[in-house]
Amino acid sequence: MRIGLTGTYSSGKTFTSLVASRYLGVPRTEASTMREILPHAAPGKTLEECSAAQLIQMIVVRHSERVVHEGRLSPEFISDGCSLQEWIYGSVRVKYGVNPNASISLGPDESVEKTGELALFEDVMWELGKAFKRHVKSSFDHFVHLRNELPLAKDGHRPVNENFRRSSDEFLLATLEEMKMPYTVIGGTLEERAERIAEIFGKKPVMPVHEAVRQASVHYKTLLM
Repeated sequence: MRIGLTGTYSSGKTFTSLVASRYLGVPRTEASTMREILPHAAPGKTLEECSAAQLIQMIVVRHSERVVHEGRLSPEFISDGCSLQEWIYGSVRVKYGVNPNASISLGPDESVEKTGELALFEDVMWELGKAFKRHVKSSFDHFVHLRNELPLAKDGHRPVNENFRRSSDEFLLATLEEMKMPYTVIGGTLEERAERIAEIFGKKPVMPVHEAVRQASVHYKTLLM
């Protein structure tokens, strides 16, 4: 089975995928983070300073990596995210701006003025969405959506706010519904998440869940360096 973990920023996708991969002995796939792609896409810039064109470049790079890695690991893997998330994070910027933190004072139902740059960005994201959805539809069997129940990490690499985060989460679930993709919403501790994913996969664990968490914790710390 090909399972994708979805969820908004700081929902715990990476840590949960590391635990579940070890717990079940299933290969894990991912894409480079925006932080890793940024120096090549926009040297010397922060994510907040990127233009719409530069964001599109990074979104396409992440999607391309996912396509390659998912193809290599099929027919069984667990994925840290999926291409839908890149598309949605871009699309929601049409409402909150290329740098969402610049519009942090907006109310939940407000949006920024749609400039020429944002209008073009919206058109490009709409067309990319068609291709990304086709890929996801053919490349995954089930999605596990992590509830938006953790605080937003303050690491300086997430130019988003709670309005952006909530809108992205709602848009992602609505897109899965629109695509008629099977998905299960889960939450709880890492141990509870891993055990629920095992049920969905229909696989027997290859190690105790506490050992999977321990090993994943060691790996996860290296990603934060």
